[in-house]
Amino acid sequence: MFGRITLYKAKVAENPKMLIVQNEKMLDLIKYNYTVEKIHKIVEFLDKKNTLNFFPLSTGLFSAAVTTEETEYTGYQQVWVRDNIHVAHAHYVFGDYNTTIKNLNSLMEYFKNYRQKFERIICFPSLANNVMERPHVRFDGEKLQEINEKWSHAQNDALGYFLWLYCKLLNEDLLIIEKENIDILALFPLYFNAISYWKDEDSGHWEEERKIEASSIGVVIAGLKAIKNTFIKYHNISQHLVYKNEFVTIDFLDKLIQKGTNALNEILPYECKEAGEKMRKYDSALLFLVYPLEVVEGEMADQIVQNVINNLQGDYGIRRYLLDSFWAADYRTRLSPEQRTADISDDMSYRNSLIQEGQEAQWCIFDPIISVIFGLKFQQTQQEKYLKQQIFYLNRSLGQITEEKSRTGEFKCPELYYLEDGKYMANDATPLLWTQANLRIALKKMEENLL
Repeated sequence: MFGRITLYKAKVAENPKMLIVQNEKMLDLIKYNYTVEKIHKIVEFLDKKNTLNFFPLSTGLFSAAVTTEETEYTGYQQVWVRDNIHVAHAHYVFGDYNTTIKNLNSLMEYFKNYRQKFERIICFPSLANNVMERPHVRFDGEKLQEINEKWSHAQNDALGYFLWLYCKLLNEDLLIIEKENIDILALFPLYFNAISYWKDEDSGHWEEERKIEASSIGVVIAGLKAIKNTFIKYHNISQHLVYKNEFVTIDFLDKLIQKGTNALNEILPYECKEAGEKMRKYDSALLFLVYPLEVVEGEMADQIVQNVINNLQGDYGIRRYLLDSFWAADYRTRLSPEQRTADISDDMSYRNSLIQEGQEAQWCIFDPIISVIFGLKFQQTQQEKYLKQQIFYLNRSLGQITEEKSRTGEFKCPELYYLEDGKYMANDATPLLWTQANLRIALKKMEENLL
């Protein structure tokens, strides 16, 4: 059966790991060694199959996934700030600046529409205890309007991602400085200060039970460092970085960054060190602090990557964290469509009762990121072992592209693979644009290392 082919074995963390290729038509493209021409051939092939087509909305924003009538129940036709930043960043990496700029401008317009969400919490921080009072990080991407539905909007990472990429493009002169936009940017650090982001319990990347998460703190730090660089580059904007006589100064930003850095250093390499069930030693969200954010480097970055490889990597993808119950075994038959993607951040007990050790869903967004991280290590050191790891994790990513018999159709980038009747299947949120984005970056970084 082609969907379960062992193409080759490679040494990863001293354990032989097989490469599973879901779609036999990918076999001629996946190689032990690559040339620039071979990478171009893969990109051209996937383009013809629409694997890397991102289908933007009229606003330039991206739904989380391309949905059908059968999969609309997932709600993935809506827009998530976090996912959009990852997709927009991918377009930036492969040089499609216009798509990135249009996306960021629409996100800015959305935040302008709801600036009062920031302002109220800056003035009355206790309002943040009600997550619906926080800036909404999931919304209608066509209308740029909030969705009237309870959701776990306490997601500091999502806001940090926007601040990071928007200011990054400002700093590279790809976005134009406008006073009304600077007014909005000023609200972000003031908001992060009001909620004490360095000790704020949020739902983070996975929109689940609130806890103090290193992955969220790290993203906010990246955003704050980016706006500090904007302040330095455009020092004349200082008069506009203010709300109700509260100025965002270099000193203010430095202190805010330091508070987050102190907290991050206390937690890492853990995701959460709170006592009891909230404590989490391994979480793949920490990878994003290594790339694309680069707020964690050196030995700590290496440890985070190895922790993921040694403890969360599976044959079909990579777990988010141990005992993750989202898309646990036989999820489609055990839960109704409404239950599968409901907001459970207040009470995860029932869903968590479904999971058994070793049966966590294996996600497809992480392998390409690990490939990129090893690719950057190769650029820095020119050590062949890192190039081999870059190739291996790129090949794992290519192997995850769906087969012809997949319920979701072939040549798609899934959100994850989960167990159904004892076999790993792509889940309903396929294709996931975040996965596509990460794969496209991995292909680009592979090409760069072959030039």
